[in-house]
Amino acid sequence: MAKTKIVVIQMKELIYTAIFAGLGILLIVLLIIMFFPSREEKNKTSDASAESIYTPGVYNSQIALGDSTLNLEIVVDADQIKSVSFVNLEESVTTMYPLIKPSLSAIEEELIKGTDINDIPLSEKSKYTETLLIEGIKTALNKAVANKAALQLSERTSSL
Repeated sequence: MAKTKIVVIQMKELIYTAIFAGLGILLIVLLIIMFFPSREEKNKTSDASAESIYTPGVYNSQIALGDSTLNLEIVVDADQIKSVSFVNLEESVTTMYPLIKPSLSAIEEELIKGTDINDIPLSEKSKYTETLLIEGIKTALNKAVANKAALQLSERTSSL
């Protein structure tokens, strides 16, 4: 004959097991909620990518530097800045202000990387030159954003 085994489970062990199982399930649910984006977040990211930051094109601004005026040209794509350069830069200006070209190159490099215009680090050697150039770049970028708003406004009025 088979021997019958009797297993005694104490109530305390059942309670501990239920608590740990509940905590395990709660942990799994929290991890799923944290690491999988919700539908709202997916919609926000797709809406943000559909809306561009700039109107693509070439924008200019002028910077007064002593007796001369520098023409700054910025080429932007829908989402990013492609290039920043001087137009018709005279040799006399580069002779009088030797830090102007290296400063613009450093700023252009940062902008192409995707650094925000307000977060560009300024070097100690050419802090004032870079500040002047950044203000000129901001003026041109405002034209890129303002043109987009003007285009949207004209599209709305034409559809009425």
